[in-house]
Amino acid sequence: MPDDISAGRARIDELDAQIVRLVAERAAVSRVVQAARAAGGGGVLEPGREEVVLAGYAAGLGEPGRALGLAVLQVCRGPLP
Repeated sequence: MPDDISAGRARIDELDAQIVRLVAERAAVSRVVQAARAAGGGGVLEPGREEVVLAGYAAGLGEPGRALGLAVLQVCRGPLP
């Protein structure tokens, strides 16, 4: 395999590992926010906030970014009741 392909794949693997760490960190922060919202009598979901997040993904990555944003939200909020 040419060196540029190997190097590119290695860099992709590094980036994927960073993405996983960042999503895990986001999930931990999300749990804190969810707990605070629940303690204040709020619901599990805040659709307006989720739409802002999804719009940010779409703005940064194009419309397919919305699907990525939805996947991140699903990981971070955990299973719905």
